[in-house]
Amino acid sequence: MADTGTRLEPLNDRLVIKPLHQEQVLSSGIVIPDSAKEKPQQGEVIAIGPGKRDDEGKRITMDIVIGDRILYKKYTGQEIQIDNEDLIVLEEREVLAKVVV
Repeated sequence: MADTGTRLEPLNDRLVIKPLHQEQVLSSGIVIPDSAKEKPQQGEVIAIGPGKRDDEGKRITMDIVIGDRILYKKYTGQEIQIDNEDLIVLEEREVLAKVVV
């Protein structure tokens, strides 16, 4: 995360992602202003919680790991800013897919 030592440690089945902003200039050379841009739906996982607990109190491990590139639901999660860095905290169930390149 940031060099200042501020860290987020998500709880339960939450994860912290850094949104990946999409291309701001179209191939035709047209620049898309901030007001017209869609919210990014891809992000890189930078922190994960330990997983939620089942009915017996055992941890359920998460399918997501730090460094994964994911697709997430549009307009979901909690947007925050830590040390001038935009981040999103969301639950694992809000992740749609991993992006495999």
